[in-house]
Amino acid sequence: MPTNDTRPPEPAPPHTPAPAPDPTPKASTADPADPAGPAAPAPSPGYRAVFAVREFRFVFVAHLFSLIGVVVSELALTVLVYDLTRSPLLSSLTFALGFLPYLVGGTLLAGLADRLPPRRILVVCDLVCAACVAAMVVPTTPVAVLLVLRCAIAVVSPVFNGTRMATLADILGEGDLFVLGRSLLRIVSQSALLTGFAVGGVLLTAVPPRGALAVTAATFLASALLLRLGTVRRPARATGETRGGLAGTWAVLRNRRVRALMLMFWVPPLFAVVPEALAAPYADEIGVSTAALGLLMCALPVGTIAGELFAGSFLSAATRSRIVLPLAVTSVVPYLLYAPEPGLALAALALFLAGATGAYTLGLDAWFVTAVPEEQRGRAMTLMTAGMMTVQGVGMAGAGIAAEFASVHAVVAGAGVLGTIAVLAVVAELRATEVRDGADRHMTSR
Repeated sequence: MPTNDTRPPEPAPPHTPAPAPDPTPKASTADPADPAGPAAPAPSPGYRAVFAVREFRFVFVAHLFSLIGVVVSELALTVLVYDLTRSPLLSSLTFALGFLPYLVGGTLLAGLADRLPPRRILVVCDLVCAACVAAMVVPTTPVAVLLVLRCAIAVVSPVFNGTRMATLADILGEGDLFVLGRSLLRIVSQSALLTGFAVGGVLLTAVPPRGALAVTAATFLASALLLRLGTVRRPARATGETRGGLAGTWAVLRNRRVRALMLMFWVPPLFAVVPEALAAPYADEIGVSTAALGLLMCALPVGTIAGELFAGSFLSAATRSRIVLPLAVTSVVPYLLYAPEPGLALAALALFLAGATGAYTLGLDAWFVTAVPEEQRGRAMTLMTAGMMTVQGVGMAGAGIAAEFASVHAVVAGAGVLGTIAVLAVVAELRATEVRDGADRHMTSR
């Protein structure tokens, strides 16, 4: 990755929202530590206001191309490895390698998100992904190298995602537009779970796996081009005094409130992925068809999309802030419906309800961007996204291990119980940081 930018400098705009119709002021992002809150809840500007920001439109379309590249390359590479080895273990390992390196990349490379200009990081990460996929297309590339290249993509992914999340705050401001922008990117990602693999499957019927990989290399290049031409060059956030490496990571985690908010992002997904990981064994356990398995796999992301769209379209920022903790606490409670080994309809309903509670993340995003100092924002958001991917991998592995010793429906119901207890513990810690912050402000005012 280059360290010197030879392009002519462009004026860096202030970190405020770009012009958009009916913008929501920063004060509309409710702070849970402020008991008074806003005098009157401001209506949400709506998703249309986010698309009115030109720079966001480029980021959004680049996200689509990048997401297509990730989903199709994962599927094509899995098929390619199986065709070359006929080994189910190596084929499944290809998917696992999409999770495991996140922790390494998120921990060791997180500082780059603040120490280098964000646009440069985003473009270089896309180019790295394109280069790795292009190397996979070469017919002589051995399987071991294919897996290493898959790891390389996963290592840079948390840096890309964290930098993009921090850049959204630069483009949209720290208020409601940022929250809605983040929500839109999540909705697109969830939609990819429903359509991405289907599109990839259709593509693989028309072209061989290496041909599909060549297509994804082009999507990464398209994303890099959009980000280079459509976003403003901004300077690095970190100053020369900002700590780098693991010391900088510890400086972020030492902030008690930031640490508690990260746990709120990490703990619910750790348990939420359990029924998804065990969907195939559960379908076999209750004796339903492959089509019914597809319904179980779709129910959770459909619920997530529905919850986010409702919260983003109809709830004010203050209301979204108030429902964060109640929805987070109940996020895996629907899994208790698995206790009596329900049929297909009730199991799908439980998954849909659990997905819909994910609307709490809109308010949580607002809390997080407010709590993190700007010079640490890229690093903190890289750590947060890396942690979310890592815990999902851990949750899936743990679910599989537990299902070796207990029935699938008991494991899912148990995840509902343990997950609720764990989230309650995180909520208690988060409330303690509110009390601490309130006391600090009181002493400052005196």
